[in-house]
Amino acid sequence: MHVSPDNPKEMNRGSTSPMENAGDWSAKKASVDQPSSGQAKRARGVAAVDFNVLNCTVCSYPLKCPVFQCIGRHLACGRCVAELPGEQCQMCEHGSGFSLCPIMDDIVSSAMVECSHDGCKSSVPYHELDDHESACSHAPCYCTEAGCGFIGPPQVLLGHLAALHSMPVHTVNYGKVHRLLASKPRFLLHGEGDDSVFLLVVGALGAAMVVSAVCIRAGASPSYAVKLWVNGPALPSRAAGRIKWKMEAVTSSTRPGEVVVEELPSFLTVPPAYLGWLGASKAVTLDIRIDRM
Repeated sequence: MHVSPDNPKEMNRGSTSPMENAGDWSAKKASVDQPSSGQAKRARGVAAVDFNVLNCTVCSYPLKCPVFQCIGRHLACGRCVAELPGEQCQMCEHGSGFSLCPIMDDIVSSAMVECSHDGCKSSVPYHELDDHESACSHAPCYCTEAGCGFIGPPQVLLGHLAALHSMPVHTVNYGKVHRLLASKPRFLLHGEGDDSVFLLVVGALGAAMVVSAVCIRAGASPSYAVKLWVNGPALPSRAAGRIKWKMEAVTSSTRPGEVVVEELPSFLTVPPAYLGWLGASKAVTLDIRIDRM
């Protein structure tokens, strides 16, 4: 069974009556394969599906296998039943026990829903929709510039920032070292090969400069590691005058404009002595390497 929601963003899975939600969610389209005339014949049809029957009566979220049913026909996830007092249904007047409902396991496993994000062609089981959309590579990300309401997938946002806000964009090859002049507070890095988008953020911590990076996306896969180097004058503690920093797992964000470099898990600190050595411009030359893990 394939369910195609007309407008998934207006869906309220916590409602006890989906008919109270937006009209587009009162009924869903479904295509069902049916046998005909003694042989398996593929047929397509439209069926109204009330999503309330696919939601757990205990947690109000989509049912997950194994599904249990009480005498009063209330359905619940196995993990929710295990947490009920005496495993008794709280919706029945005098309570009742639950038993496995294999037919609902089949229905829950076969109810497929399309991802609502533009550009994503994925169909996933209804109970996996939230997890998929929260990590989807097409999930919308927000413009970094104050007052701009643009929202779009990472690759589209990259073009928007470069064209409308003149943000510098540098293409990086994974596993190779690239040299950048960090003269602005934000730089976009475009990963060649998988179109990932990174934001190099420059900030201040007292008199020092701090630099870090985030991946503009909703999910956390694949994982990336970033290495940064900055060169400066020879210091007593660093005879070569080089500072090196590595982030094992790059942080992801759908709102890169709200990223504060000092609040990230880690960042490269450029001492004031290095900045003075650079002159009035305070533009730091960085070597950066991004590895796809």
